[in-house]
Amino acid sequence: MATATTTLMVRLDEASKACIAKAAQMRHISISDYVRSITVTQAEREVREAERQMIALAPHEQLAFWNALNEPPELTDAQKALGALMRGE
Repeated sequence: MATATTTLMVRLDEASKACIAKAAQMRHISISDYVRSITVTQAEREVREAERQMIALAPHEQLAFWNALNEPPELTDAQKALGALMRGE
């Protein structure tokens, strides 16, 4: 990884900061190194996907997307009325 030369400040709630600190401790690295390694890796992935016009989903995101596609939405009364209007009813 390149040498750090600039600063990025991030505001977190206490629970988020504690979680990040624990994850960094588990890897035996500093909080800064942990945040840098995770965020830069994720950002690079997202940039590559955008450049290829491809979306990569984590397994839990794939499941949520699949479930959303397989469950027909419940239309609101306004949506039903619009559909009827568009069909000329």
